[in-house]
Amino acid sequence: MTWTNNGLLKTLSAEDIDLVRPHLEPVALEQEASLFESYEPIKHVYFFESGLSSEVVVASKSIEVGCIGNDGCSGVPVLLGVDSSPHKAFMQAGGKALRIASPDLVGLMDDSRTLRELLLRYAHVFMIQIAATALADGRYGVEQRLARWLLMCQDRLGDELPLTHDFLAVMLGVRRPSVTDALHKLEGNLAIKAERALITVRDRRILEETAGDSYGIPEAEYRRLISHR
Repeated sequence: MTWTNNGLLKTLSAEDIDLVRPHLEPVALEQEASLFESYEPIKHVYFFESGLSSEVVVASKSIEVGCIGNDGCSGVPVLLGVDSSPHKAFMQAGGKALRIASPDLVGLMDDSRTLRELLLRYAHVFMIQIAATALADGRYGVEQRLARWLLMCQDRLGDELPLTHDFLAVMLGVRRPSVTDALHKLEGNLAIKAERALITVRDRRILEETAGDSYGIPEAEYRRLISHR
């Protein structure tokens, strides 16, 4: 029986599982629960088993720069030896996680070269995701960017996405009417069904065609470095 649904933890060697597992605490995280705040100590790293977290740039007009589900963990700065970040992170969809105190994880990374290498590879993948977001924001329209985010959310949550128009506006850094227009276009193309606080993916192929090459590079890098090691 698989002891966890987290993509990172499932790749650990038996030795690293024995090292890490005693330090992990199961927790339930509600929607909008804070994982860490801007410039405040990151007390825990969360290895998600379900749900979806969002990392956001804190500014006069906030925008999401990355999302994490059961593919990875929150608190990437901790993996790099940094105890806080200008960003903040919270749950955009509630779920379950295994959390570990940040100092404990840092100590375990010092004890195990293989654990350190895996987590640093994941930090690299997450930075590629952030770079892909910057590229999408600078080169693509709202409809393409929305299709990209919906694909990323589907990868982590499945076909039913509990996302509001207001939250999608934060994700994309645009006004809510722009999100509504883009959703109507995708719904008209039969890619999705949009209801209040719920978007259902109906045809992933259409979303992929709409997103074009704004989607796929971080996902391929994850497969190359982590899931298919």
